[in-house]
Amino acid sequence: MSRLTYLYQMDLPHRAVAVYTYLYDRANKNGECWPSVKTIAGDIKLSPATVRRAIKDLKNTGLLETQQRYREMGGKSSLLFKIKML
Repeated sequence: MSRLTYLYQMDLPHRAVAVYTYLYDRANKNGECWPSVKTIAGDIKLSPATVRRAIKDLKNTGLLETQQRYREMGGKSSLLFKIKML
C-alpha cells in the first residue's frame, strides 16, 4: 500500500496529509527534520495557523512527535519533527 493511500484511509484532513508529506520528503534516515512552521507554511502555501493545526492532527494520530529545540543562549529554535516512516 502506498504512503498516500495509507494516509487517506486514516481519514486525515488534507492539511495534515500535505504537512506529513512535506516533512517525510525532508526527513533524514531517522525520520527527523526541523523546518520552521513559517517555512512549511510558505513552501506548501498554507497559513502558519493551518500548519499548526495539521501538526496537532498528526501528533494526535501518532504519526508525528515534536521536541522543542533551544539555542545555546537559551532562546527557542525550530521544532524537531520526528515522523513515523510509513
